[in-house]
Order: sequence, then C-alpha cells, then structure tokens
Amino acid sequence: MKKHARTLIVVLAALGFAASVAALYVHFRLLADPSYTSFCDVSESVSCEAVLTSRYGSLFGVPVAVGGTIWSALVLLLGALGMKSASAPAELRRDKPASAKASADRKAGPAVAPDNRPARVAGYIFILSTVGLAAVLYLGYASFFVLRQACPLCMAMYVAVVGLFVVSGGAASDLSALPGALGRDLRGVTSSPLASTLAVVLVAAGVGLVAWFPREAPVAETAAAAPAAPPTESLGPDETQAFEAWLVAQPRVELGMPSGGARVVVVKFNDYQCPACRQAYIAYKAIQQRYETQYAGQVAFVNVDYPLESECNTGGVHSAACEAAVAVRLARARNRAPAMEEWLFDNQPGMTRDTVKRALADIAQVTDFDAQYAKVLDEVRQDARLGQKLQIGGTPTFFINGIRITSTLRPAYFDAAIAWELKRTSGS
Repeated sequence: MKKHARTLIVVLAALGFAASVAALYVHFRLLADPSYTSFCDVSESVSCEAVLTSRYGSLFGVPVAVGGTIWSALVLLLGALGMKSASAPAELRRDKPASAKASADRKAGPAVAPDNRPARVAGYIFILSTVGLAAVLYLGYASFFVLRQACPLCMAMYVAVVGLFVVSGGAASDLSALPGALGRDLRGVTSSPLASTLAVVLVAAGVGLVAWFPREAPVAETAAAAPAAPPTESLGPDETQAFEAWLVAQPRVELGMPSGGARVVVVKFNDYQCPACRQAYIAYKAIQQRYETQYAGQVAFVNVDYPLESECNTGGVHSAACEAAVAVRLARARNRAPAMEEWLFDNQPGMTRDTVKRALADIAQVTDFDAQYAKVLDEVRQDARLGQKLQIGGTPTFFINGIRITSTLRPAYFDAAIAWELKRTSGS
C-alpha cells in the first residue's frame, strides 16, 4: 500500500472534496430556491435534503459541508504536493565512472539521507483523518439511527474519510516525531511561493464560506419551544416578486376536499415518523397559529395521513407510522390531537406501537387502542389512497389551494404563499 499511498490519498481526498462541494451546492439551493428538488433525493429513506436540512446538517448555522470542503481541500493539497518526494541532487543522478564517483563522494562528505517528507506528511494526514473519522462516525450514527435517512453525498464522504484513515495510517512515519518536525515543515511552506499562496487561498476561501454562506433561521429543538411569532426571515421585494411569479406558473390540483368556507386551504400529506415532516411541523407551527388567530375561518390547515408503512399504505420504512396516525385520530375525538401530534414528533426516534399506545393513554385517556385500531385504520387507508391517486412521492407534500409543494419551503416562503393566496382570493 505504501507504494501507491500518495495516489490513493489524492483520489480519496478528491472524492471527499467533490462530495462536500456537491453537498454544499445542494444545501445552498435548498436555502435559496423553494422549488428546488435535490438530484440525490431518491426516496423517502434516501434523501440528501432530509439530512442536510436536519439539525445535524449545520453547526451554529454553518453547514457541516463547509467543514468537509475545507478539510478535504487541505488533505488533497497535502497529498498532491506535500507527499511528492524531493528530487535527488544532480550529482547523484548523473552516471559517472567509479573513480570520478569516489572522488565526488569524498568532496561531498557524508551521504545524503533519504527524503522522509512523504511519510511525515502522511502522518499529518492520518491525524486529520482521525479527527474526520470521529466526525463521520457521529454524523453517520445520526443519519442512519436517529434520522433514519441515507444521504448519498454524505456516504461518499464517509467512504473517503475511512479510506484516508486506513491508507495514511499505513504510510505514516513515527507519529511521535511529528511535533519536532512540524515547525520545520511549516517554515518550508512559508518559504515556498506556491505553498504559501495555496495556504492563503485555502484560509481565505474557508473564512469566506463561513462568513457569507446563507443562514437558515434556527429551529427550536422541540415543538413546544416554538413561539407563536412570524418568521424571523423576511423576503425582499425582488424575492417576493420572483416567488409569486413562480406560484402563478404552477398548475393547480383539485383535491376534492371541502374547504369549510376557508379562502386558503393548506393540505399536508404527513407521516408522523418522517423526520422531514417533523421539521416542517416545527418550522410552520408559529405561522399556522398566527393565521388561525388573525384569519379565523379564512385559512384552513388540513392534515392528510400518508404513513410510509405497508400496513396502511403501499410500503415504507416506518414501522409505527400507521399506529401514530390512528392515535392522533383517536386523540382528536377527545380534543387532544395537538398534544398527541407534539408527542409523536418529539419522540420519533424510539417510536413503537407500545410507546404510541402508552402516550395515547396518558395524553387523551384512550385505553382501548387495540379495540378501535382496525376501524380507524380504514380511515387512514382512505387518506393514503388519495395520496396514491395524486402520486405523492414523499412526505411532507403540501398543497396550498391546489399548488403542489414537494419540498419543505423555508418559513418565510411558506408564509408568503399563504399571504399571496389570501390576497389573490380577496378579489382586490
């Protein structure tokens, strides 16, 4: 492996850099364009959007892909330039007669020690890879076991980091000698015009990404913590005009759902075990409360069950989604549906049939869940059939007066869509 270590490190670092840049692009488009659908949103359980926009996709408002981009660029430069062996002196590369070589050796003094820089740089990369491995183990656990989502771009980065850890570990020199050599190697970087220029460019690019990448308004960790306030983000006139033009251009779907006299009907196809549905619930809760208060009877929010579970739908990966939908309907009969929804979204990771039953008994005092389950499940299946007819590809999917929204809009855009529909239907 040592023979090809530099090539493998460069290839793996390039893979990590490409995956990080692609993830950064997707994250940016998701923030900047409410109609954007990621090219790596393959299914409900394989989705870049669900992972990148989750609470694990950013740190202090900065996408983790920024860190991956900077980290992989540094490793790529170290592998491509730092592990390149220094050329041997000219007098050692020319063929000479034996007598001439002996004379040259006497004049040259002691023999030149072999260049150990590639092994030292591999050691630096191994240290960086150890830090990177700790990060991807944490993020991988969050993705697969907490969010229960797979992000193809993230997985490419995981492969790159693990590969770099293994390859650099095999090619590294004695790590205990690195602290003493670090100062000398840093002086070598500053004395090289090319190396120092690349270092400045890397630092400047990293600072620029952290400072100027668009921020998403933080979402509270639990739905109960979300205050009934308008979105903290506001749209400028140009953004509003462009978004309204996009709304005008969208086709409208007739859902056959009674409006109850409301001028705006917001329909959400929902799965209580879907992480993206939880994010939308938290992000939009304050907006929904405000419209229900300020525009009582004019804006209706309708939840349509679309559990991704084979027991009540065409299939999926959520083993307690049908039970959750039934529980909310039973709680609604006791006027406790909002509290039940809040509990379900707050307890997604460990949700099972038994935990749902216990929560329903505690929250709504419904103790005959099993006896009522089959009957209420038929009602859930009716919702699911409507979703199948509309070819719902994933949850959440929204319809705002029939305009299909296949991804979770940023709160300011969701608010703007409802406000625009109110204005459009006012007749003014």
